[in-house]
Amino acid sequence: MSVARITTLNLKSKEGADKIVQSYTATAPGKFPEAEQLLQIRVDDTTIIAISLYENNEAMERATAARTQSMDSNKDHFASVDMKVGTVELNHSKV
Repeated sequence: MSVARITTLNLKSKEGADKIVQSYTATAPGKFPEAEQLLQIRVDDTTIIAISLYENNEAMERATAARTQSMDSNKDHFASVDMKVGTVELNHSKV
């Protein structure tokens, strides 16, 4: 069963959020090759939600080092970070 990691980032500034959106968009597919799906949602000027889907918990755990490195390199921009992990109960795609 697929698992999802959902990370909500609240940034200190719009500029910091802009930087993170641009960086994640450019680098995430290469940093997380085992991800089945990567989503980045800009909620408002300073809030971003990142959702990554993996085949199983083991695949997600193998991505943890890259995630930690990415988070650490941007930590000065964060006001708060909330992360949840859960099983994917529905993954519908029209495409």
